[in-house]
Formats: sequence, C-alpha cells, structure tokens
Amino acid sequence: MYLAETVRILVLTTLGFLIALIISPLWYRFLVKHRFGKQIRDSKETPVFSALHKKKEGTPTGAGVIIWLTVAILALVFDLANKFGDGYFKYLNFVSRSETYLPLAAMLAAALLGFLDDWLGVLRLGKNGQGIRVSYKIIVYTIIAAVGAWWFYFRLGWNVINIPLIGNFNIGPYYIIVFIFTIVASAFSANETDGLDGLLGGVSLFSFMAFTIIAFALHRYDLAAFCGVLMGALLAFLWFNIYPAKFFMGDTGSMSLGITLGVVAMLTNTLFLLPLLAFILVIESLSVIVQVISKKIFHRKIFYSTPIHHHFEALGWPESQITMRFWIISAITSSLAIVIFLISRL
Repeated sequence: MYLAETVRILVLTTLGFLIALIISPLWYRFLVKHRFGKQIRDSKETPVFSALHKKKEGTPTGAGVIIWLTVAILALVFDLANKFGDGYFKYLNFVSRSETYLPLAAMLAAALLGFLDDWLGVLRLGKNGQGIRVSYKIIVYTIIAAVGAWWFYFRLGWNVINIPLIGNFNIGPYYIIVFIFTIVASAFSANETDGLDGLLGGVSLFSFMAFTIIAFALHRYDLAAFCGVLMGALLAFLWFNIYPAKFFMGDTGSMSLGITLGVVAMLTNTLFLLPLLAFILVIESLSVIVQVISKKIFHRKIFYSTPIHHHFEALGWPESQITMRFWIISAITSSLAIVIFLISRL
C-alpha cells in the first residue's frame, strides 16, 4: 500500500514538472506577445523599492498561471479517467471530495482573481493604476475563506485544533474565525513574499514538500499527491524564475499558492506548525506590520524598506544571495516542523 502510494505521488510529481516545463515557454511567448509586463512606478511612499527594481520594469508577469494550470490540467485529466476510464490513468487520479476538492477550488478562485488583478495592473487601471484595491481584495478573499470555513465546520464537522506535543482542543464555532484568519493571512503573506526572483517559488516548494510528507503520514494520499503535483510545477516554474527571472509569478501565482497553503494546513490540522512551514511568509508579513506601526506611532522607519527582503537589498545584499538564504531558512524550519509533527504522533 505505502509503496504503491509513494510511486503514485512520485509519478504525479514528475508529470507536474514535465507539464509545467512544456507550458512555461508557451505562456512566456503569450505574455511577451501581449505585452503583459510588470509596471514599476516611481513612488514617494516606496522610494527604495522603486529605485532597486526599476530595471525590472517590462518583465513579463502573470506566470503563476503555469503552476495552477498544471495542477488543473492533471486534476481534470485524471478525474475524467477515473469517471470514464480504467487502468493506470484511473489509478493516478488525486481528485477526491474529502481531500482535494477544497484546496483545488480555493486555488483556482484565488488564481483567477489574482490574474484579473495582474491584468488591471498591466493596463494601469484601478487605484493609482495598480489594479484591484487592497481593501477589495481583502473582502473577496475573506468571502472565499468564509465559504471554506462553512464547508469545514458545517459539512465536514471540523471544530478541533491540534497543538503539537499537547493534543487536540475543541474550539466550537471559533473554528470558523480561525479558519478565515488563517486563509486570508496566508494568502496575503505569500503576496508580500513574492518580491525577488525565485523567492516565493522556492519557499513554497519547501512548504509543499513538507505538506506532502505530513499528508502521507496521515494516510491522506490524494492530498499528498496534490501537493506533489504542486511541487513538480513549482520546480519547472523556478527553472525560468530564478535570478535573473525570465518572468514573474504575479498575484495569480502568489495569492493562489498562499491560500492553498492555508487550506492544506487546515486539512492536515497543522495550523500551529504553519508558522514553521511558512516561516519566511510570516517574517515578511511581520516586517510590514512592524514598519507600519512604527511609522504611525513613532513616525520613523525600522527597516529601509519592507517586506524585509527589500531591507536586505537596500543594505547591499545581492538579490540571489537573499533568495538562497531564505530558501535555506525555509528548508530548516520546514524540516523542524516535520520532526515536531512526527514526534507528536508517537
């Protein structure tokens, strides 16, 4: 059983990589043809960022489509094979009501909204020509999270939160609030992290690798396969996104990855391990929050620029060095989360 499921996950991960590798140059040509380029505007509010990244203006954005489209294609193909076919293709199906319906739906909803935001930004529409207002995005993503919370609490009957090394706690209807906060926070934290070539892609890769192991240990093999496909797609995406990036992920990638991380954390009941599994995302968001509070209360900045990766850029760290060091930190914290998870199950 374990061997068969391991093989299935490895095959799907490989297929995710190959499909994304095929899609990548095709999507890149589409983005270039339609001048879907990143706009870097001069801003009095973000002078450091604007100065550091002005040279990247015009780089194709919206390449996160490669990641979620790969997952969607494989999910559709193998789900159809499961319904109308048989044999090995049916065996590879990872679409299931109890394990992957919600992460798939949340990922696609966030991806489409993110792509709309990217498109409006390229066209210089919306507030200050930057696409959908942040306040509007918060409302929409809260609605998406609320739908998920309703599904978990009322349809699946989930109301328990696990604290590693301590145990489970029934929090009743407060589960809905916790769920919504987790999903919205993870989505926007991922968006904050997507600021350097290869940064969010690499950080997310380690997170989903850890979730693959955790889901497998919980015998949620379809969810593990889903995370495996995401890993494969992220690897192919990073082939083109590492410094110097051929294209950028855009909101269509960052928001969909972030919201999926949150949903998978809730599905595996590893909410309290999420700060380790997505450690860099937490640090990036905290740096923004601290900066805003300091400016409001003390009228001074703590960091040269936020999120914190821009602070290190301003200090003179090479972009690739920041990215690789953040990857190393992610690998360490994700590994620590796996260890804590496994010890908790003893």
